[in-house]
Amino acid sequence: MDEKTKRAVRTGILLAFFIIVIGLLIYSRVTAKPTKETFRDKLDALGLWETPLVYLAIPALYIADYFSHAWICLLFAFGVAGLIYEFVPKETITKYMGKGKVFGYFLALGMAPFLTVCSCTMVPLFGGVLYAGAGIGPAITFLLMAPAANILTILMTGEMISWEIAGVRIIVSAAVALIAGLIVSKTPWGKAVEKEFQIADSAAVSAKVEIVKPPLDERLWAALKFAGYLAKQILPFFILGLIVVGYLSAFIPEKIVETYLTGVSGVLIASVLGGPLYTPTLVEVALGQELFSKGMSKGALLSWLMGQPYDFANAMAVSRIAKWKVVATYVIIAWAGSVTFGLLYGFLSGSL
Repeated sequence: MDEKTKRAVRTGILLAFFIIVIGLLIYSRVTAKPTKETFRDKLDALGLWETPLVYLAIPALYIADYFSHAWICLLFAFGVAGLIYEFVPKETITKYMGKGKVFGYFLALGMAPFLTVCSCTMVPLFGGVLYAGAGIGPAITFLLMAPAANILTILMTGEMISWEIAGVRIIVSAAVALIAGLIVSKTPWGKAVEKEFQIADSAAVSAKVEIVKPPLDERLWAALKFAGYLAKQILPFFILGLIVVGYLSAFIPEKIVETYLTGVSGVLIASVLGGPLYTPTLVEVALGQELFSKGMSKGALLSWLMGQPYDFANAMAVSRIAKWKVVATYVIIAWAGSVTFGLLYGFLSGSL
């Protein structure tokens, strides 16, 4: 078999894999495969309070139940994330993010969800955006939009909780990211960081490099490898989180959730727990789903889900690139946004 035939076969196999993954998700939606869990029913059938041994089985039961419903969506999300990461031209996007103020902001809003799916890739890309000469405003907008409404979180929020919440999450995240970017760009400390990076960019040695795109089979393979890399980065923490969520789901009384995670105080508590507590992206969705099923209001749920952009871990990482005043400014704005829009959505949806 010659090299050309080998590449054609390899391309066909990889394309077939991605088409099957996409087809599985469409098929599951057409056949209305349930995404709501039956974890509680299984616990009740085992007699949760009859034997201590059941307590040890709770994490396994929860994880098995979760993946039996969510594996198609997870496979789709990781696969699509790999394709987007490989085929979306990141260098062009970061380059044009600093060309015009309005265009830069909307490019940051439009592309951030497709360029990253977890905080481990978001912070380096934020640094890359600044080093490419982008304004501090579009860079901050990118920084907040990516973790709050990336493709993985939106897909899982829509599939596991509701597409209404997912849609609201996108709109509110975009509004908060845009406001934070605009405000930071007007501050003296924001302008100082922008000037610092633009001087470094202009001082850099420029050289024209001709970029040769690899063949399609290699790019598809790279997309698959990136999807696997993301899975290796995220799934171990995700499974640890699911163990905790399993116990919380089994033992948190609905009365406590209905008392403390509803109303104005519920939104405030959710905004504090959702951010500084730092829960990995998918765990945040799984725990939000459980709390929502136990009586958490929609307003508090939205506030909880918007916590990713201002968690401590990301803030500390970003402070190594931008100054602490910049970090403190966007953290306060993001937190205020999660509270404001949580209250507003709760009031408008009748679930505060």
